[in-house]
Amino acid sequence: MKLLQLRYLVEVGKLKSISKAAAALCTSQPGISKQIMLLEQELQVSLFVRKGRNLAGLTPAGEQVLDLAEQVMAKVKAIKQITQQLNNQPGTLAIATTHTQARYVLPFVVDRFLQKYPTTVLHIHQGTPGQVAKMLEEGEVDLAIATESLADKPALVALPCYQWNRCIIVKRGHPLTQQTTLTLDQVAHYAIITYDSGFTGRHKVDEAFANAGLVPNIVLTAVDSDVIKTYVKLGLGVGIIASMAFSSDQDNDLQALDAEHLFGRSISQIAIKKDAYLPVTTYRFIELLAPHLTQDVIKRATACQDLKSRKQMLSNLPIPLY
Repeated sequence: MKLLQLRYLVEVGKLKSISKAAAALCTSQPGISKQIMLLEQELQVSLFVRKGRNLAGLTPAGEQVLDLAEQVMAKVKAIKQITQQLNNQPGTLAIATTHTQARYVLPFVVDRFLQKYPTTVLHIHQGTPGQVAKMLEEGEVDLAIATESLADKPALVALPCYQWNRCIIVKRGHPLTQQTTLTLDQVAHYAIITYDSGFTGRHKVDEAFANAGLVPNIVLTAVDSDVIKTYVKLGLGVGIIASMAFSSDQDNDLQALDAEHLFGRSISQIAIKKDAYLPVTTYRFIELLAPHLTQDVIKRATACQDLKSRKQMLSNLPIPLY
């Protein structure tokens, strides 16, 4: 059994295609097929269900072997990270996150991190919350940061980073600016522009209107706060965005109205793989983003055997408001 064979197996299992795996690994399809067949011969089991020349999926044995192969490749990655650290070689840190985090939160953290660790190469991948979680589950990145999709993944350890609020954004002079305290009913009288479902805590907005017995007139959705602000400036509706995405200096033709009392707070989370090895630099990055998530706290969280005990352990942490 060779590491190369396990690497091929993991990639094919992830992409569900030999041709896609060959492209991803910059090798040939026949080469991958041959190595997987040799692995099957050595193990004396079929790992894939085949239909002609195509793969129809993993066999039960294949699913078990793939799970172990993924663990082996994760340990190989950890060994490389340890030796890089011991030899003072430049390391890498790959982060998957959503647009809001990448645009409004991470720049300040990345700047401080690279000042402290200038030889570390950072890779930031953007995607939907679901894509962000999947990239971490499949080992494509080291950390995932999002508000949705991370907390209930068995293979991940999700840690609370910070709390944040929403605001209603309107053009200056809009009638809503004359209200002393906004109500959902008042907001529901106008066309609304906000985030796509599944992004930036959108479910809290939907729940608030539903609990009030209101049906909001959502005329446009986007994944990007800047897009929402652009259409609000055009007068197409009022916007509901994360407060962190509003700047009184840069958005001086708009006005932000506090909406914490309407939608409550949300918590953004940072996640790691449950059994992953974390270099010192990764711990430091997490701590720069969320000072309450020290190396000791992270290790205690990963040591929890089940989700319930982990949530209980983390519930006492002082989560800052962004």
